[in-house]
Amino acid sequence: MNHPSLPLTSRTGFRFRVRTALPVDDGTVADFFTHVTRKDLRFRFLSAVNTVATAQITALTHVDHRWSENFLAFTHDGSMMIATAMLACDPTFEHGEVAIVVRQDFKRNGVGWELLAHVARFADLKGVGILQAIESCDNHDALEVERDMGFTVEPYPGDTTLMLVTRKLDRDGLPAALVAEAVA
Repeated sequence: MNHPSLPLTSRTGFRFRVRTALPVDDGTVADFFTHVTRKDLRFRFLSAVNTVATAQITALTHVDHRWSENFLAFTHDGSMMIATAMLACDPTFEHGEVAIVVRQDFKRNGVGWELLAHVARFADLKGVGILQAIESCDNHDALEVERDMGFTVEPYPGDTTLMLVTRKLDRDGLPAALVAEAVA
């Protein structure tokens, strides 16, 4: 990983690095998705996916930085990609949608929590008013993290298999208690 990255530390003390995706990351992102469970692929793409198509990889690495960003998380030494967090905003920045997926062997380290906090801070700096995610009702781990971070969870209109998760962003992108915790 020869591109500038930001060091992050999760609530569990797990240290990793995050940076924005670049077009040269196509192969890295494609390889990453071969280490994600089918269940997590379904949760990330909200459909039955066995493999992530080239067009989907390209959408994650060739982003229009005005409206979206895809963050790639790597082990602290940069040797392995462990997660991705996409933020896609509407042109008015009224809403930003986030989607995160973590490699199975790096779950339970707080990576998803810290990535969501990172995306919320970034979205707030971009001026996004409401951060939201669309989750499968079966994605209990993500829903728990989002609830813990102060997101509201409601049934998705017109689809009983999905939940709409929202959080109005404030000055810091997170509730004050979470900002204090993230800084500590």
